[in-house]
Amino acid sequence: MLTVITIDEIDKWNSIVKGFENYDVYYLAQFTKAFKAIGDGEPILFYYEDNNIIAMNVAMKRDIESDFTFKGKIPRNAYFDLSTPYGYGGFLIQGKVTKESLKSLNEEYSFICRREGIISEFVRFHPVLNNAEDLDLIYDIMKLGNTITMSLTSQNEIWSNLSTNKKRWIKKAKQVGVEIYWGRDPWFFDKFKKMYYDTMKKNNARDYYYFDQKFFNSVLKDLLYHSIIFYAVYEEKIISMVLVLHCHGQIHHHLSASDQDYQHLASTNLIMYEIANWGCENGYKTFHLGGGVGSKEDNLSRFKSGFNKKSNTIFSIGKKIFDDNRYKELIEIRERERDFTESELFFPLYRI
Repeated sequence: MLTVITIDEIDKWNSIVKGFENYDVYYLAQFTKAFKAIGDGEPILFYYEDNNIIAMNVAMKRDIESDFTFKGKIPRNAYFDLSTPYGYGGFLIQGKVTKESLKSLNEEYSFICRREGIISEFVRFHPVLNNAEDLDLIYDIMKLGNTITMSLTSQNEIWSNLSTNKKRWIKKAKQVGVEIYWGRDPWFFDKFKKMYYDTMKKNNARDYYYFDQKFFNSVLKDLLYHSIIFYAVYEEKIISMVLVLHCHGQIHHHLSASDQDYQHLASTNLIMYEIANWGCENGYKTFHLGGGVGSKEDNLSRFKSGFNKKSNTIFSIGKKIFDDNRYKELIEIRERERDFTESELFFPLYRI
């Protein structure tokens, strides 16, 4: 049987999530609230149970009419799509996984989604949990590339897995007097937001990534026990900051910012190294750094790869169409509005 839990049922939601051995912060109700606050949709939790398995999936339910292309062209609150909240997710399944159980899950899930007017779903699977592996009966899955995960078994292991260049930059930052601290004071979040905006401007980031004050307030308050800011200080000035999420043995790099005037000090290298050491000392198992922009091999991915030359985690996406006819109709509306180039990586196509 499949049930749908809303964000108004937080206790029930989190009780279900914590019943899974490998749950992570991305599945908690509190995590989704920040993205509801910035208009990413309504958070929902799908929970499935039969004689063999339990399964859950967290998604943001978005009204397609709210997309500027479809304003006034389709009814409001009639057609929706699903997307993994910013970060990672997808179905987690626990128990004796069989083709019969997966088929039953898929049939019931698809029926519920069609009944609710949900046209399609886009999933960003969790690289550390590797939950894409058994879901090809449910989704069209595509592997996009490597992400970097640091094992936190010991500080010796953390150091030995660093590249030679990373070791040199970390030593240099320490030698010139860069120091690392961490905390959750609201002042740090205000400072982080200002520095983060400057960093996004330098990187020519899309408007979406300029998260507003409601977002940072939610991270500060709703993720009270699952978020922390690490920051680097040089000559009594904060020169770089990293916001991390942590939960159930895992740490995730969430957002980062730096003062470009001090880039030559390599302070972010030292922050990332100290986050790993902090995690090791506090019993965490992994520190996931992510990959490049759009999973590309770029300067960001090369920066991250130096923190673990042995990392083998893979980022995969999943696509699912629940209503083919409606999906095609939406693409036709999009084509009438303006030309667009189909992309294998972008889904759903009507939102390009």
